Amino acid sequence: MSSIGTEREERIRWWHRLPRGRPVERHQALIEAARGRRVVHVGFVDELMASKIAQEVWLHARLAAVASSLVGLDSSEEGVAAARAEGYEAYVVDAQSAEAVRALGLAPADVVIAGEIIEHLDAPGPFLRAMHEAAPRLVLTTPNAYRLLNFLAPISGSELIHPDHTSWQSPSTLRTLLERAGWEVERIAYYHNPTRRKVTGTASQRAVTHGQNAVRVVLAQVNALVPYWSDGLVVWAAESTRRS
Repeated sequence: MSSIGTEREERIRWWHRLPRGRPVERHQALIEAARGRRVVHVGFVDELMASKIAQEVWLHARLAAVASSLVGLDSSEEGVAAARAEGYEAYVVDAQSAEAVRALGLAPADVVIAGEIIEHLDAPGPFLRAMHEAAPRLVLTTPNAYRLLNFLAPISGSELIHPDHTSWQSPSTLRTLLERAGWEVERIAYYHNPTRRKVTGTASQRAVTHGQNAVRVVLAQVNALVPYWSDGLVVWAAESTRRS
């Protein structure tokens, strides 16, 4: 084979087709994945948990309403204690450690739901391997590296990112990460973020929430036309038959 042909093939390997299709609503996709199933919800504690409970958008509570059983895993002792006080089954664990997850001795589950957690981790590869200890199926969401705001924010000389995030994922990098960890990707789609179902708080807080909801509605309409700029990615995966 000529060097020209080799270079051309190498260039082709760098090009990856992006998923197509209308974005789904993030919470609704995870709720449907949990419906009627035994669920392990990893990273269920939210820094705005009290506010989200009041506004009826705390994901863990919404999953509990449809799952046949639900177990929460998180590294936050305070958050796990608060969930237990509300009657939820929850455990403190380092979900990046397969040994730690295995030591919990969890009852068999159908699916792990990992919503908006992988971008916070120091070790996403070990985390994905550890999830084999919890269930044979995995559904996760994470912000999209190509979301529209990522291109607009730099115009101001700034970037818009959660201070605890350690990475961005694209459809291709996420697929590679999952496959290396022994998961077979069944589907990748885009999501848009849910609006607040209840608007509570002071007048100024309500105004901010209304503004956020308005922005999310507009972005959802834009993303319906150009899905590649959507807020995030949702992936459905199963244990790979090639996993050793």
